[in-house]
Amino acid sequence: MSRYWGNTIYALLDQEGPFATADTPPGISIFNPLSRKRAAELRQKNLAAKYRATRNQILELLNVNSYKEVQLLIKDRARRQEADRRAYLLLGNMFGIHGSEREIISRVNSYSQTADSVIRYLNNKVLSRYSPFIEITNEIDIASSPVDLLLIMFNNRYHKKARFEAKRKLILMSLAGSIDQRERETDIETKFAEFLHFLNRYVWSPDIKIGELKLFYLLSHHEPEKFSCTDVKILSETKAEKITPQPGQKLTLIKRRRFRAGSKEVPIYVSVRKKAPEAKVLKLIRKGEENPAVAVDDELGLLGVLDTAAEVKQFQKHLTESAIKAKSFMTLEDITDTLDGSNCHTSSNIGSCTSTPMMKFFARMGGMRVEFIVHTNRTYLDYIYKKDVSHDEYEVKRIFDSGVADLLFPREIYHLDMTRARNELIRWFRQRIESY
Repeated sequence: MSRYWGNTIYALLDQEGPFATADTPPGISIFNPLSRKRAAELRQKNLAAKYRATRNQILELLNVNSYKEVQLLIKDRARRQEADRRAYLLLGNMFGIHGSEREIISRVNSYSQTADSVIRYLNNKVLSRYSPFIEITNEIDIASSPVDLLLIMFNNRYHKKARFEAKRKLILMSLAGSIDQRERETDIETKFAEFLHFLNRYVWSPDIKIGELKLFYLLSHHEPEKFSCTDVKILSETKAEKITPQPGQKLTLIKRRRFRAGSKEVPIYVSVRKKAPEAKVLKLIRKGEENPAVAVDDELGLLGVLDTAAEVKQFQKHLTESAIKAKSFMTLEDITDTLDGSNCHTSSNIGSCTSTPMMKFFARMGGMRVEFIVHTNRTYLDYIYKKDVSHDEYEVKRIFDSGVADLLFPREIYHLDMTRARNELIRWFRQRIESY
């Protein structure tokens, strides 16, 4: 699904816009029909200012005055090395990186690794069936220097696909740098450790060891049309070993902790996560945002699964009481409760399904804001298995329907029909889910 990216950094990747990677690099031949067409398109789409700002940034980073000098720089190894060293220091200052020259270079190069991780995540998971189409060109995969990548964009010795991937990698690196700066400013690593400490000390039962999990299985029955859960039983590991799932059945492993509600020990399956940098990059692109402070509000999160809706409410109450024990007031923000199915879950996220029952809220405490998504066993099984709701389908839909797949892997370069790929992937995931 194509999308208009406006005046954002993502317009630079749009192969249907004036910044499209052409058969020849920019600056090789300025006065030609393609250049005139692009100049007119820049004016029509109000992108002339974006073009001038981008061109000036490129020339300033390379320390040259024109595209002609860029071509000279490509052939001059000594000047390239000097430009490379200068660029690392400039970028280090821009992203607020402190330390020695080697530490700055290492940090900026880590943005290259995040950029590659974005493509590898899509290659290995969401688009794994099409990985031969979207593999990264070897020369781009090993490149980490911003100057080297910029020069590849202007080097006619490189194929159009390689030059597009160099540009894509630079843009993903820029997003990774913004995210890293935001994480350092908000001290997210320390907050994640504090959140885990809060859970272990005040939320989970004192009778269990840190990291202690007990294995159980959910044996569920699913109706054939939507594959929604109609019945679920909790089985011990011993009993589950004797079960062979039949058509319409699923056997799902859950590893449970416990929390204490009064005199009762309540079992809960929990997945605690800190959103990975590549996931944050993809979220920025999906939302068409460049500022992580605006687009990424769920850096810390917890997914919980309990037996009943009543236990979900007990857990919510237990959280606020635990915060008081930790000497912090806890407020619950943006609460959505659709566990009884009476209301629709409202979401502005592209590709999300409004019929997913859950309790969702943000808990603010101890200087942190943590996203909680809490399910019953039945709604959790719908979340992972139900047609049009399952998380695997959701992942496919939000990558394709948001325009991310077309932006990162344009058909003109990768020869992949994204509409057909989307539908095939959803069918494939459904077949995998419903097999037993």
